[in-house]
Amino acid sequence: MNRPLDAGSPEDFRADRLLDVLVPTRDRPAELAVTLSGLAAQEGVPGFGVVVSDQSDGEPGYAHPAAATMVRALRHRGHPVLLTRRLPRRGLAEHRAALLAASAARYVLCLDDDVWLEPGTVPRLVTAIEELGCGFVGNAVHGLSYLDDVRPQTHQHYQEWTGRPVPERIRPGTPEWDRAQIHSAANLLHVTEALALPEGSWRAYRVSWIGGCVLYDRAKLVDSGGFDFWRRVPEQHQGEDVAAQLAVLARHGGAGVLPSGAYHLESPTTVTHRDVEAWQVVLAADDAGADAGAGC
Repeated sequence: MNRPLDAGSPEDFRADRLLDVLVPTRDRPAELAVTLSGLAAQEGVPGFGVVVSDQSDGEPGYAHPAAATMVRALRHRGHPVLLTRRLPRRGLAEHRAALLAASAARYVLCLDDDVWLEPGTVPRLVTAIEELGCGFVGNAVHGLSYLDDVRPQTHQHYQEWTGRPVPERIRPGTPEWDRAQIHSAANLLHVTEALALPEGSWRAYRVSWIGGCVLYDRAKLVDSGGFDFWRRVPEQHQGEDVAAQLAVLARHGGAGVLPSGAYHLESPTTVTHRDVEAWQVVLAADDAGADAGAGC
């Protein structure tokens, strides 16, 4: 019998730690268990916290025995875990804003509930953001079912940073925007294999945005507006992570990190209404405001 799971206290959880991992989830108990198992196997960043915020239609995913066991394993290994419910649903951006508000850590890792992280991923990301000093670093997710689908035309979009990343204003229709093509399928895995990096080494490269696994300097994310734009977008949207990253890129810069230890579980999406891109709404408003200011 799986005993009741202690959800934890928001007051006790919120502390001045190096890192918190923020996981939004809905109707994915099996995927959530896999995601948490990847976190439980991480070493090299002791005591990082984990917040799981659930918006499932029924019981929360963390109540499933497999997910609950991984919560207990994380706590057993010294990681505080806060389990929350965020209902009624007000959209993806609002959900991420609530997760961000639950943390007081120096860094926050926004991790989707369908991503498994191989051992060593979290310490590599923390090392990268500390050395680079930018607003965010991330691991694009690999789709292993595409492992034999090599797309060399996308590899041209891989460009390494030779120094600390600098702020960039990136918009659709530019060559910089096309960098995202390298993150589809298993493209980044193929680039990584071609580079044949020495064991333990990593590279920072230029991005437009990264989905699934992004580590932010929390203060710089907040300085860039965080996810507070949720009030400006329709409830049914996607692309909230893109909107936040474009804002951080413009103020503080950001980078992808290779090799990536993030693997997409390739489960069906639970976001069934995807007509509105949050980043389009936010960019249109921001650019209109900038144009109006320039005309004063």
